[in-house]
Amino acid sequence: MSFFINRRHFLQATSSVIAVGAVSSATGRARAASAGELRVNMSGGNWGDAVIEAYVKPFEAETGVKVTPVKADFTSTQIAMMVDTKNVSVDIVNLGQTIVDPLIAKGYLEAVDYSIWKKDELEAIPDFAKHPNGFASYMYSMNMVWNTKKFPSGKPRPTTWAEFWDVDKFPGVRSLYSGEGGSGPWEEALLADGVPMDKLYPMDIDRVFASLDKVKPHIRKWWTSGSEVLQIMRDNIADVVQSYDGRALSLVDEGGPIEINRNQAKILMDFWCIPKGSPNVQNAQKFLELTGRADRQAVFAKLIAQAPTNKNAFKTIPDDAARKLASHPDYAASSFALNAKWYAEVGSDGKSNKERLVQRWNEWILQ
Repeated sequence: MSFFINRRHFLQATSSVIAVGAVSSATGRARAASAGELRVNMSGGNWGDAVIEAYVKPFEAETGVKVTPVKADFTSTQIAMMVDTKNVSVDIVNLGQTIVDPLIAKGYLEAVDYSIWKKDELEAIPDFAKHPNGFASYMYSMNMVWNTKKFPSGKPRPTTWAEFWDVDKFPGVRSLYSGEGGSGPWEEALLADGVPMDKLYPMDIDRVFASLDKVKPHIRKWWTSGSEVLQIMRDNIADVVQSYDGRALSLVDEGGPIEINRNQAKILMDFWCIPKGSPNVQNAQKFLELTGRADRQAVFAKLIAQAPTNKNAFKTIPDDAARKLASHPDYAASSFALNAKWYAEVGSDGKSNKERLVQRWNEWILQ
């Protein structure tokens, strides 16, 4: 599991020096783009390697189009700057899901042309992955994770967020995701308070923080990055944590005393999007179509534990590998997808729900 997968969600909420450099250095080349090239945003490391093997090389072989990787983290501000100045230096960007709708509202993203996709591929992909202005070719999840030395198999374990909150019945050190970036343990707090998975949205923010009040004294660490929660689990700092499944899986694969609870998992995804004014928009549309194919997603999932959105990909993924993936059919009934549209909704005060959560968190955490 690459560091990039779990850090992208955080870096896109803040400014990125790397991306600023990428924008400025590539601006001159954007105008010279031709029909035979495509610039795709991706990371380095094993995640970027997986993108190249699963998607880029087959795309180049099929179309004859040369793909240039743009290894950077683009924020909303940087994408807006490119579009506004008509210096779009990248044809496809990979964005966290709560970033997409605010960009759409300002007209910064092209619509995805799903008319060029094969019907059987489209029908195998859930609607929440087929955004009008972006496509999610993979998903991952936020899960409860146990240290098996504290919570061994066959002994009582917290298996719901209500039980995670129950420190009397399930004593142990806890760690949760910080809410300072706008994404936090909001849905988990509501589940702990008895809200059903299918009734989480629109979220009752007052109820969220009333629930967090109950668990706050028992949280040793509010983690802020994927690398941080990885270290918490590796160093046995907490007995039960909220973590990305990919971070936990990396420790499981190392033989660490870690086990993932798939019950009440929060499904997350990143979207491939085309900035408005991309100089190679037709090639970008073709690339997105290729990322939706079951065979390509299966290759990607085998290279790195990121779950396919096309359910037909599981036909060629070995069962032992498939069960490591958040979109495995057996987990569907006990998981829920984050509702990014709710986070982007703006109230009468001009603030989005995401901004409102950040403001409330900053006040609450100091109390």
